[in-house]
Amino acid sequence: MDNEEQRIEIAEEADIAHAIFEAHFLSKSIGFSNIDQFMIATAVSELARNIFLHAGSGVITLRPLERAGEQGIEVVAEDGGPGINDINQALGEGYSTKGTLGLGLPGAKRLTDEFVFDEKRLLGTQIVVRKWL
Repeated sequence: MDNEEQRIEIAEEADIAHAIFEAHFLSKSIGFSNIDQFMIATAVSELARNIFLHAGSGVITLRPLERAGEQGIEVVAEDGGPGINDINQALGEGYSTKGTLGLGLPGAKRLTDEFVFDEKRLLGTQIVVRKWL
């Protein structure tokens, strides 16, 4: 694989587009189909937008994965914002604290194979999603 970890700072709206572009590029270089590239880029879009809307700034980290000969991609979304009080409520379709459609986290979860929320984190939010070939 000719790809490396990418770390994208999210501090302004344009950074969301940058994260989407990098996710598409990395997923393509790993060998994901066009449909899976779109799904990964959409999940990154939702996670980056949540960082921007709810925390103001944070980081999206994209990294290639390999396990038992299987390739994939990992997306880590981290911020120092107020955190998520009730992840189950936040994962409910239509739940929003910012007047949006409330599809961001449920969509990111649905579009990926693994969704991990760090419930023990004391400050901010960390969400890790993974998609496998």
